[in-house]
Amino acid sequence: MHTDTERCVRAVQSRDARFDGWFFTAVLTTRIYCRPSCPVVPPKPENMTFYPSAAACQQAGFRACKRCRPDTSPGSPEWNQRADLVARAMRLIADGTVDREGVPGLAARLGYSTRQIERQLLAELGAGPLALARAQRAQTARLLIETTALPMAEIAFAAGFSSIRTFNDTVRDVFALSPTELRNRRPKTTVLTPGTLTLRLPFRAPLNPDNLFGHLAATAVPGVEEWRAGAYRRTLRLPYGHGIASLTPKSDHIACRLTLSDLRDLPVAISRCRRMLDLDADPVAVDDQLRTDPVLAPMVDKAPGRRVPRTVDEAEFAVRAVLGQQVSTAAARTHAARLVTAHGEPVDDPEGGLTHLFPSAESLAALDPESLAMPRTRRRTFTTLVAQLADGSLHLGVESDWAETRVQLLALPGFGPWTVDAIAMRALGDPDAFLPTDLGVRRAAQELGLPSTPAALTARAAAWRPWRAYAVQYLWATDSHPINFLPA
Repeated sequence: MHTDTERCVRAVQSRDARFDGWFFTAVLTTRIYCRPSCPVVPPKPENMTFYPSAAACQQAGFRACKRCRPDTSPGSPEWNQRADLVARAMRLIADGTVDREGVPGLAARLGYSTRQIERQLLAELGAGPLALARAQRAQTARLLIETTALPMAEIAFAAGFSSIRTFNDTVRDVFALSPTELRNRRPKTTVLTPGTLTLRLPFRAPLNPDNLFGHLAATAVPGVEEWRAGAYRRTLRLPYGHGIASLTPKSDHIACRLTLSDLRDLPVAISRCRRMLDLDADPVAVDDQLRTDPVLAPMVDKAPGRRVPRTVDEAEFAVRAVLGQQVSTAAARTHAARLVTAHGEPVDDPEGGLTHLFPSAESLAALDPESLAMPRTRRRTFTTLVAQLADGSLHLGVESDWAETRVQLLALPGFGPWTVDAIAMRALGDPDAFLPTDLGVRRAAQELGLPSTPAALTARAAAWRPWRAYAVQYLWATDSHPINFLPA
C-alpha cells in the first residue's frame, strides 16, 4: 500500500487509525516517522514519503515520533493473511528467530538461502531481516525501560542486544532519546510490580471480544488456562523458559500482564499473545467482504469485528484437536487435564490457579499408550501425531506452509478434513480455512437458509473468500452453535 501515494496522503490527512501498521509516514523536513493516525498537524504532501515498515524508516535515518509512537502500531495484517515467503519470514522474525538463531537459522527454517530471503524482504519491506529484528529489539527495550525498574544493562541483554554500547546507540537512533531520558519520560503514576510486566496490546477497531474470549474460556484446560476476574490467563512455553499471560479486553486495547522466568522471552510472549487473539487482523476488510452476502450482512452489522481465536502453541492445539474428536468440550477438557497433571511441567502462579505447562510432544511421545482413556483408533491417531511432532517429521509453527502442512496432516491416521482445517484455522492462522462438515456451521447454515450440505455450503462460501475462517465465527455466533461438539 505504501506505493499508493494518493491513498496514503488521504489516510494521513484524515488521521485514519485503520491504516496504522499498514504503512508509515516519514516527514522529510523533520526526519521523523509517524503512524497514519498521528494527532499532530499533518505535514504538506510534498514533505511526506511512505515506507512499509518501521525498520525501513529507521534504516533510512528517520526517528520515531514521540507523540504517536509508531513503533507500537498494530502489526500489518499482511503477515497473517498470506503464506508466501515474506509473510512466513515476518512471522518468524516476530517470534524472535533471528535473535536466537541468526539469519542463517531463519533461512534454514524456511528452506531458502539467506540471499534469497534478504532480497525478497528488501524488495517488499525496504529492510532486511537484521534491520527488522533490530527494530523489534528497540521496541522490546522501550517496553522494558518504561515498564520495569531493571538496570539498563539487564534490559540491554534481555532485549537481545549484544552489548551496552549497541543498546545505547540503537535507542538513541530510533527514539532520539537516551535510555535514561526514555525512563524519565515515564508517567509518574506508573506502578511497577516486581517480576511482572504490564503493557497494552493495540488492535484495529472494531473488536468483538465475545466470541474471542468466550471460546478461549469455554475450552480452557484446567491448570493451563483459566478465566479469572475478567481476564483470560494461561501458561506459556517459551524458548528460554516459561511465562504466564493475563489478558483483559478493554475498549481500545487488550491489557496484558506477563510474568516471565526469562526476560529474553518478552518479544516472543507478546507476539504469541497477539497471534492468539488475532489482534493484527483488518476487521474492516473482513467485514466489508462478508457483508456482500445478504445472509451474513445482518450478523456482521449486529456484532462487527469478530476475530478467530487461535493459539500460542501450534503443536499443543493439534494434540487438543485430536483429544476433542467426537466428544464434548467437557470430555476434551477432562482428557487434556489428565495429560497435564501427569506429564506437564509444574509452574508457580501466586496470582491464580495455573499449575502446569501443557506437556511437550516429547513427553507425550514417551507415555504408555494403554494409559490413554480413549478408543483404540483415536489412540493410534494421538500416538502417531505426537511421535511425528517429537521427531520433527511433522513441524507445526508460524512458518508452516499451509498447503503442504494440510497434505502432511491428511496423511496421518484418523485425520479428516474437519481436524485438518481446524488446525489450519486456529493453529496455522489460515484466514480462509473453512469447516463445512462442522455440526455448528451446518446447523447455523440451515437456520439461516444457507445450503447445509458440505459441498453446497462450500460452493456458497466461495463468495466469502479469503475470509471464510471469519465467516465461521459469525455462523458459530448463532444460537444453534454447539460449542461442545468437535467432529473428526
